[in-house]
Amino acid sequence: MGVVIGVASGLIGAARNSWQELPQRPLQADAKLNPSESIESTRLTVDANQANGEEPEQEILLTATATTHNIQSFVATALPEANGRPRLYPRPDNPETWTCEVAIVGGSFAGVAAAAHSMQAGAQTCLIELTPWFGGQISSQGVSAIDESWLVKRTNNVSASWANLLDRIRSNVVTLPEWASGPTRKVDDINSCWVGQLCFPSKVGAEVALDLLEDAAKSAPNSRWSPSTAFKGAEFDDSGQEITAIYGVRRIPKDSNYMPKGELWRELPTWYSWSDNEDFEKVHVRLEPPPGRSMIVIDATDTGELVAWAKIPHRQGSDARKFTGEPNAPVQGNPQCTQAFTFPFALAIRDDNGESARKLAEVGSEYNLEEHFREYSLKRFPMFSGRSFFNYRRMISVMKNSATHGTPFPGDVTLVNWNPGNDWNWMDPPLILTEDRLTASRQYANWMGGVSVSALRHGHSHALLFGRWLLEEKAQPNFPLSVWSGVDSPMGTESGLSMVPYIREGRRILGRSAYGQEAFMISEFDIRWGFSGGRNFQETSVGVAHYDIDMHGCRYRNWNESWEASGAPTHEDNVRPVLIPLESLIPQGVDNMIVGGKALAVTHIVNAVTRIHNGEWAIGAASGATAAWLMTQAPVGTEPDDIIKEGYMPELQRYLQEQGLQTDW
Repeated sequence: MGVVIGVASGLIGAARNSWQELPQRPLQADAKLNPSESIESTRLTVDANQANGEEPEQEILLTATATTHNIQSFVATALPEANGRPRLYPRPDNPETWTCEVAIVGGSFAGVAAAAHSMQAGAQTCLIELTPWFGGQISSQGVSAIDESWLVKRTNNVSASWANLLDRIRSNVVTLPEWASGPTRKVDDINSCWVGQLCFPSKVGAEVALDLLEDAAKSAPNSRWSPSTAFKGAEFDDSGQEITAIYGVRRIPKDSNYMPKGELWRELPTWYSWSDNEDFEKVHVRLEPPPGRSMIVIDATDTGELVAWAKIPHRQGSDARKFTGEPNAPVQGNPQCTQAFTFPFALAIRDDNGESARKLAEVGSEYNLEEHFREYSLKRFPMFSGRSFFNYRRMISVMKNSATHGTPFPGDVTLVNWNPGNDWNWMDPPLILTEDRLTASRQYANWMGGVSVSALRHGHSHALLFGRWLLEEKAQPNFPLSVWSGVDSPMGTESGLSMVPYIREGRRILGRSAYGQEAFMISEFDIRWGFSGGRNFQETSVGVAHYDIDMHGCRYRNWNESWEASGAPTHEDNVRPVLIPLESLIPQGVDNMIVGGKALAVTHIVNAVTRIHNGEWAIGAASGATAAWLMTQAPVGTEPDDIIKEGYMPELQRYLQEQGLQTDW
């Protein structure tokens, strides 16, 4: 495992081309600042994971520090509050204030489910989302190909909420370019893939997500939501156990024709910065409860941003067998070993006169290009016909022919999300910043996303180079290929890559004492047929998930031991329908918070099941409906942890079922 052996700081622009040392400045401890800051970096040198005798890589971690004469040292800005929580610094003086009964951080797939069900139940709901699109997996992350287990598809054992979502997607109208048959058509008329039963352009996911929010808001008319809004931190009460405010920064493009670049490693600094810049005007936002009341806060971000910033007890990466007891856990845990992340893109059967090939030929990498190309493979699958790579996630089929026996036509488009392709699983460096790296980059004072820009850059290059490999190696005279980019592309970006990567795994909370565990987590024992020691969560279940244990593993560049749970993957026939207990959504140490997405209390192995589309939707919907029940139905002052203690669980389960949700298989 790598160790930090050097730290340096410097001033860096969004492109990070020039370095300049920042002077230290005097501090007044309680100074109130206008949130104007410079984007900097912290360089961490990791010496254990380099191959071929090369020099250790200098990882760049983004920070943002206020530029004011009141700052004495960068360390002082990260001093905790008296309640032990991180100190948000600088704190906006005159933010735009929203009143919220339920405040949701992250408009991910789960976040949209949470907001829709919270508003549907009448709770005044606030939702902020980093990207311009709501929907996470099905929109800004580019995974607009619904994965369901064969058991779910065969039995159609799904919630009314999930069925409604899929119906909305199928009936959505898409305007196709002339080269893809031109006219407007319903998704159902162009859908033909074999990864699942429903594939569609990612823009459709964004449209459906927004429609859901607008429809649900009719039952909660004072609710608000905002895309292009980064989470920046929170305020707690004196005890440190109740969140009293959430802060964010919304960006408004100065160019009316603005389009995301699809280069998140470049864009992240400006997206999280408090300050105006050449691309955006910024609006500071504060989410707070109604006067005299508390609110319920939901972390629905895919990486657990609020969990990380507030230092809520959590796990990340692989778990050691001695910690979980799981038979297929590795002997040693590795917090760097989260599942691979991916930047999907759209590949079209289209002759674009070499335009995309020329762009892809210019893509560089900090690694030797051959290191990337060695990773690429279609495995045993043909490129075009039958159960092929192209038909696997085909999102546009102009003739709607068979996905398993047919051959695609000119104008067809596939979604590329491929394990030995654009998956990035190298931990040189790891994507999700651990606590020591968050401290080194001063993000507890001024949150900048909690992820490694270097890792994002590597993953970005790897995805585009896979596009280049496909064009050079797999195009045929009758099947010219191009990567579809631009304003009319499914991803809506200049590069053609998704706005943000598909995050399979982030931080995972440790629950409170429950089901015989001091710190509750759903484990491999609970989800595998034939394993003794599994627990029955039926009495406190709020949702259901089912899928393969589908691990997209981790590795180091030089193939040092990764401590991945390499023995855990298994077919869905060996996996029970997973009941999601309420205890898995309630974190330690914060009384008015629920987790609504991938950050629930599961082990690294179980995450490989619950991260899939219908699992994430079920978790998000349950969190939003539970929050709304607490605010509109429960006795005043009831907290999430009281639901079980005070015997309200049967009432909550009936309420969730009335909301169209599933609490049992």
